[in-house]
Amino acid sequence: MGAGGKAAKARRAARVSLWVARASTTVLLWTCVVLLAAAFGERLAPSVLGGVWPGCLTQTLVIVQRPLLLPADGHGDPLAVHTAISTTATSANANAVALPPKRIYKNNGYLMVSCNGGLNQMRAAICDMVTVARYLNVTLIVPELDKTSFWADPSEFQDIFDVDYFIASLRDEVRILKELPPRLKKRVEMGYLRSMPPVSWSDISYYQNQILPIIKKYKVLHLNKTDARLANNDLPMEIQKLRCRVNFAALRFTPEIEELGRRVVRILRRNGPFVVLHLRYEMDMLAFSGCTHGCSHEEAEELTRMRYAYPWWKEKVIDSNAKRKEGLCPLTPEEIAMVLKALDIDPSYQIYIAAGEIYGGQRRMAALTSAYPNVVRKETLLPSGLRFFQNHSSQMAALDYMVSLESDVFIPTYDGNMAKVVEGHRRYLGFKKTVLLDRKLIVELVDQYKNGTLSWTDFSSSVKASHTSRMGAPSRRQVIPDKPKEEDYFYANPYECLHQPDELSAL
Repeated sequence: MGAGGKAAKARRAARVSLWVARASTTVLLWTCVVLLAAAFGERLAPSVLGGVWPGCLTQTLVIVQRPLLLPADGHGDPLAVHTAISTTATSANANAVALPPKRIYKNNGYLMVSCNGGLNQMRAAICDMVTVARYLNVTLIVPELDKTSFWADPSEFQDIFDVDYFIASLRDEVRILKELPPRLKKRVEMGYLRSMPPVSWSDISYYQNQILPIIKKYKVLHLNKTDARLANNDLPMEIQKLRCRVNFAALRFTPEIEELGRRVVRILRRNGPFVVLHLRYEMDMLAFSGCTHGCSHEEAEELTRMRYAYPWWKEKVIDSNAKRKEGLCPLTPEEIAMVLKALDIDPSYQIYIAAGEIYGGQRRMAALTSAYPNVVRKETLLPSGLRFFQNHSSQMAALDYMVSLESDVFIPTYDGNMAKVVEGHRRYLGFKKTVLLDRKLIVELVDQYKNGTLSWTDFSSSVKASHTSRMGAPSRRQVIPDKPKEEDYFYANPYECLHQPDELSAL
């Protein structure tokens, strides 16, 4: 072999040696990656096999101490501290713990949901749909919020809730994605999507027997209605507890909303105790309910026209007086002023109005502001801090929700979704005082006082006596078989998740 042949052979041998070295190094590196992934999960290695590549900063869960109950000096409940879990980049100064391990299960398909209604109706629906997805072993796509209701709020889920925290904190129960995988997303965009409303007040067997086969057949199912689609009662304990976990732990507002909420509470606390009055006396509520007591003839006509303008408001002909006497109308500002005085609410207390614009404005609020001069709203406490929240009713409602949880007393004037969900959340926080008004009795007493057949002393005594057992104390939900709309709402009193007194726990 000549010199040229020997040189070529040497070059080939060198290339082979280099290739072997590279291959050996690659094998060694991947072995290290696999071992690290097995030892530390997703904290130290990308989820190669799962097809999910995190960013350059490792995601961890950080324990954050957040004060949820902020008592006034010498007043109210003692300070309670809530331990929350937050997604954040790894930091040497952070008290970091590992992400909860993913629950491994065979994915039966993908569930898309479109929530309907206001913020708190959607909040309860999200809790229900997470629970349904968990027990059907499907992947949930981050819920779509209602943008077409009366409020026309364009907010997305991530504009109100901390979406990354929502996904991470529930990963040990159910897989949640921000959007469908590309192939399925393209199919949906082309119009290939099965969409349907589930049956209201269904138990989990309905979803297993009726909904799951559809998901398996079509791979993706869209539920276009989510309000009250899961029963209040007769569900396994683990289902009820998961609903609570989503509501009280996983659904956390965005940092921006939470910071504004804390600012409002700090301002209120500096001035002493405060009562949150959920005064449902907005134009849409009056038009929907047909309640016009105290309104002028022109206002009553305006409300009626509005009711007929919305075809999905099914009840059109309404007897306002009859409905009021049955306790089916929200209390007026004048009526609630009398109730607060009868309950001996201190006139120096701040009264925070958790509501939209009150119909009739200052004219209808005059009796309340005369009796309680310190009536405030978020708009007056943060006149320049809400500009980014204007025209976003759900984000404004989120602020009211936070302040309502922190108040010394919460008083809703109507049984709406916010009233019920806040009531249940305050029970969870230690049965904080929530006055559940007996509207039917109150309007009867108000009318007797106004026509002179009842003295103020007797009026006040009757209001007090009738509400001693309506302060949000521990109790069981009332169950009415085959009439779920008339029984107590799960989210108003999720007693399965609460620390009950011994006598209730034994029942």
